Amino acid sequence: MLLGVRGMIRLEDISKVYKMGRVDVHALRGVTLTIESGEMISIIGASGSGKSTLMNIIGCLDRPTSGKYIFDGTDIGQLNDNKLAELRSKKLGFVFQNYNLLTRATAVSNVELPLFYAATPHRRKLALEALERVGLAGRANHKPTELSGGEQQRVAIARALVNNPSLILADEPTGNLDTKVTNEIITIFKQLNQEGITVIIVTHETDVAEQTQRTIRLMDGEVVSQ
Repeated sequence: MLLGVRGMIRLEDISKVYKMGRVDVHALRGVTLTIESGEMISIIGASGSGKSTLMNIIGCLDRPTSGKYIFDGTDIGQLNDNKLAELRSKKLGFVFQNYNLLTRATAVSNVELPLFYAATPHRRKLALEALERVGLAGRANHKPTELSGGEQQRVAIARALVNNPSLILADEPTGNLDTKVTNEIITIFKQLNQEGITVIIVTHETDVAEQTQRTIRLMDGEVVSQ
């Protein structure tokens, strides 16, 4: 049975199996869920629960072994790798625990990267505007080694939103930050969500999950509550 027509993200009976030699590792087992446009949700679970695998599939970084994934009306399973890359560059933004910044590049140059790959004009202007949105207008010419962990994560968020995505996926975005800075980062995500961006945060921290509108809990590759 297909899911209803509503929902920005619709997953139906998604499974992911990895081959480890002769052993099949079931990372996801029949995940079915719907995420509406404009939601801010968290995906929570212990290590090995499948939450990062689920994020990679939602973010079109990996393909499921079986099941159907509809994103914004598009059947992702029908897209080739080039079309997936195009979708990621236009509609998705990613934030990771370790920031993934180029250490020798300035903050503004790091934020410009997605625009460079998409051949977008006025890259510097757009990058500076994105930094301003996360409160780092005055740190544009600083390199990551000259920034605190919280500031580096703000740069990473600016890079994620510079292409004006409809969805931001954040994988353990506060895992390296203290409580005060964690709250500051979550506040930024809330502000972006209020501006209309759908936000999905993968986390193992219950205090972070409690600040989202809805929590999807995974255990052993299955959704146990949402």
